[in-house]
Amino acid sequence: MKRRFFTTMLALGTLIFSAGAWNYEGHQVVNELALATLPPDFGGMDLTPALKNRIAFLAGEPDRWRNVQDLELVHYNGPDHYFDMEDLALCGLTPAALPPLRYDFVAVLARARAAHPEAFPAIDAAKDADHTRELDGFLPWAITEYFEKLKSDFSVLKTLKENGGRPDEIANATADIVYVMGVMGHYVGDGAQPLHTTKHYNGWVGPNPKGYTTRGGIHGLMDGGYFRKTGGIAAEPLLGKIHPAESIAGATEAGGMFKQVVAYLADGNKYVEPLYEMEKNGQFSGEAGKGMDGRPFLEGQVVKGGQMLGNIWFTAWKEAPEDSYLARDLQRRAADEAGKK
Repeated sequence: MKRRFFTTMLALGTLIFSAGAWNYEGHQVVNELALATLPPDFGGMDLTPALKNRIAFLAGEPDRWRNVQDLELVHYNGPDHYFDMEDLALCGLTPAALPPLRYDFVAVLARARAAHPEAFPAIDAAKDADHTRELDGFLPWAITEYFEKLKSDFSVLKTLKENGGRPDEIANATADIVYVMGVMGHYVGDGAQPLHTTKHYNGWVGPNPKGYTTRGGIHGLMDGGYFRKTGGIAAEPLLGKIHPAESIAGATEAGGMFKQVVAYLADGNKYVEPLYEMEKNGQFSGEAGKGMDGRPFLEGQVVKGGQMLGNIWFTAWKEAPEDSYLARDLQRRAADEAGKK
C-alpha cells in the first residue's frame, strides 16, 4: 500500500485490510511457494507443518500493523512497502547507483529536494499526516535488511547447535527464524506486484498520451480483486512453476544482495506499462474470453515472488557465519558446569 493510501485512510478514520500488495491470500501463497523451494535439511531445523503454517500466516503481518492508526507506526511501516523507481532521476540516480544503506539514500533525496525543489511535486501538508510524501519508499532496503536479520538468526541457531545450546534456546532461536522468514515474505511479495515499484501505483499520473486509467482502483484490482473475480489464488496449482531454491549470486560481496534485490524490483517495474495496457484492453475484467488473459500474468508475478523469497531464505542459511561471541559464551558456560561437577 502506498503512502497516499495511508494518508487517505487516516483522514477517513478507517483502514482497508486487503489493500496491500496482493491480498491476504496472495501473500500467503508467496510464502507457501517459497517454502516448497526449500530442501529437506533447510536451516538444520525441522520445518513441521505447524511451523510452515506459521510462516505462511506471518506473510500478512506488516499489513496487520495497519489495524492501528498511530502515526509513528504508519510513518515507519508505510514506506517499506514500495519504491517509486521513476523518481530516481529527480535525484540524479539510477537503480545501479543506489546506495545500499537506507539513510544514505535519505540524505541523497534530501539534498536533491533542497537543491531543486521545483523539480519535485508539491506536498500538501494537510494530506501528509504521516510525513512520508517526501519519500520514494524503502522497499529494497527493507528486503535486504530482513535478509541480514535472517542470516544473523541462522548464525545463532547454528552456533547453539554446535556448542551445546539447551533445547529451550534452540527452540527460541528457531522461533526467531520462523518469524523473520514469515514477515520478510511480505516485502518480497510486495516487490513482485509491479504497482509497488512505481509512482503510477493507483492510476496513471502525469502525461498520459496512451490514455491509461487515472481512476483509483487498479491497485486493489491487481492486489487481489482480479483473483477474487476469477476463482481465487492458491499455491498448489503453481507448484510446478517453481524450482529448488538457489544461492543468490554475489550475495557475499559488499552490497551484493542489495543489488540483486534492486534488479528484482526493476524487473517488476518494467511490467508497469504493459499492466496498464492490459487493463485498458479489458484483460483484467474477469469476463469470459480476453477478460481472463490477465490471470497468467499475475500468477507469474506471484511465482516470481515465491522463487525470489525461497532463494533469499536459502542464501541466508548458507551464508550464515558462526556467532563467535555466542560460541565463546557457550563454551565458558560448559566449562563452568563441568567444573561444578
